[in-house]
Amino acid sequence: MSDGQDKKGRRPTATAGEDPWAKWRKSEDRDELRTEAKSPATAPHPGPLPASGARESVSNPPRGVGSEPAARPRPTGTLSPLKKAAPARNKAKAASKPVQQRAPSAPAAPATSPEGVRLSKVMSSRGLCSRREADLWIERGWVFVDGVAVTELGSRIDPAANITIAREAERDQAKQVTILLHKPVGYVSGQPEPGCTPAVALISAETWQHQAGDPEFKPWMLRGLAPAGRLDIDSTGLLVLTQDGRVARKLIGEDSPVEKEYLVRVSGEMITNGLELLRHGLKLDGKPLKPAWVKQLNEDQLHIILTEGKKRQIRRMCEQVGLRVIGLKRVRVGKVRLGDLPLGQWRFLRADEHF
Repeated sequence: MSDGQDKKGRRPTATAGEDPWAKWRKSEDRDELRTEAKSPATAPHPGPLPASGARESVSNPPRGVGSEPAARPRPTGTLSPLKKAAPARNKAKAASKPVQQRAPSAPAAPATSPEGVRLSKVMSSRGLCSRREADLWIERGWVFVDGVAVTELGSRIDPAANITIAREAERDQAKQVTILLHKPVGYVSGQPEPGCTPAVALISAETWQHQAGDPEFKPWMLRGLAPAGRLDIDSTGLLVLTQDGRVARKLIGEDSPVEKEYLVRVSGEMITNGLELLRHGLKLDGKPLKPAWVKQLNEDQLHIILTEGKKRQIRRMCEQVGLRVIGLKRVRVGKVRLGDLPLGQWRFLRADEHF
């Protein structure tokens, strides 16, 4: 037994002024403590030891009188006290709570089309104006549906709703003109093709046929002036040009009942029963034509009245019965006749004239 040890071989407790950490720096004491930590009989509590393997008293050693406080070593490992374990009762509650399965989300329903009909379409179908005019009036706040102003383009309404227009729209519509032109051969009625001249180029103060009560011709009257119906480059006769969408829709609408009357000069020999086929029984572009009124005036001239206006319709009809058109003149549109209007000249549609 060495000096300073008792009968059991243990060192006395450190006194004041001695270094309380001296014994932990001796290898034999560390071995002794390591042996005691492995023994279950000497374990201070049944809980798990820190990662360093030392007892609780090691991590919290007694501090001697007058000694400096030592920095507590930072614990490491998976049992670090920095991680807070969930309370046992919460874990038990979570374990006992049944897991709810989320029902699969139903596929999104397809978007339904907005209710109602576009306001501009309703106005056009009622003959109030054209769709282009309707959009212009809506933007300006001149259209009222059931007494409420509508200013948003594309608005949809109940087709049976009450529609009124402001006085500004009525005055604007009253300024719109409709012109009757005796179109010569060589002019196209619609958009010009390369090397062709549009019929609207003939509208000027020099070619104007004056009538009593006519307004004064102004250049702005040409703005928005468009043909209401075809008359091909090789044809002549009455061509209607208008700024008024109501007139245009009445003459060229899909279900327009307005008659167009023609005098047609032909060559060739008509097939048997050809006249009956011209009246009813022919097809163009795979679709049956509407019944037509057809009369043969002489060997080379036909009198035809149509209620539709497909592209080059009369010429293509005559080809199907063995005839070739060598001259075509339109003499009437609805109730308005060409009359004695000179070739290449035009006049205003009178207030007492209606298609």
